[in-house]
Amino acid sequence: MKRVFLGLTKRQLAIITFIVLGLIFFYLLYLPADHFDHGEPVCVSTVLFDTECYGCGMTRAIQHLLHADFTEAWKYNKLSFIVLPLAIYMIATSLLKATKEKNQES
Repeated sequence: MKRVFLGLTKRQLAIITFIVLGLIFFYLLYLPADHFDHGEPVCVSTVLFDTECYGCGMTRAIQHLLHADFTEAWKYNKLSFIVLPLAIYMIATSLLKATKEKNQES
């Protein structure tokens, strides 16, 4: 077996990644949808230049999308409707790739 990272195989790393991402997902579902709506902006573009970038509001929009609050998500960042499915697709394909490689080694 080929070790990839910190002495872990690709399959072990994929399982750990899946568990961590699952815990993050359920924690974000546990938080209320408006949890990130208040507070100071952390975007460098907003703080220094008082101009919103394409990523501004993405965290709040994704949080509202996870809670199926589509109108609020659209209000915060329209690109979240592309980013969230794309992120899920990329994570799923990388996990499937690691699983297929494990099956081919066996």
